[in-house]
Amino acid sequence: MKHALKEIYVGFKSLVVGMRITLEQFFKPTVTVHYPHETLKIPPRFRGHIELVRDPATGKPICYACKLCEKACPSDCITVEGAKVDGAKKRSVTQYRLDFTKCSLCGSCVEACRDGAIRFSREYNLAGLSKEDFVMDLFKRLEQEARETEPPGGGAGPAQPPAAPPAGSTAEKVEKPATEVK
Repeated sequence: MKHALKEIYVGFKSLVVGMRITLEQFFKPTVTVHYPHETLKIPPRFRGHIELVRDPATGKPICYACKLCEKACPSDCITVEGAKVDGAKKRSVTQYRLDFTKCSLCGSCVEACRDGAIRFSREYNLAGLSKEDFVMDLFKRLEQEARETEPPGGGAGPAQPPAAPPAGSTAEKVEKPATEVK
């Protein structure tokens, strides 16, 4: 009998505690974010996938394909290709592939880059239907962003395409910037 009364007391006590917590939460203001229309503020140290950094003076990527990021990556998810452009002091990147399915967001590549040519993006809304959607060519993405931000019919319009070589053969990439320099 004593054991049964103790069980009833413990059950009633847990019911009262649960109802108290429920009533406290009921009268607090809601914190729901209506996601597609509203987003939460992203913390400043948020790590999205990496992206190439553009030189503000030339419009070209700062990266010159030294491959330090490729060597520093423990997941082996970065592939960098570059070519020497006639008249240029350094090589320029022609392909920068990131396999985001393998990336652990450790930051070793960003730390290894001595010129600050790569950084973490602020992009968090990545969704895809296949694995291939997450294998990105960051150099092509940077070119595409340059084309989208380029003013239509403006004075800077014709000078912009040679700054970002088109996605063709390496011979085309070598010739076009050379004509711009001369």
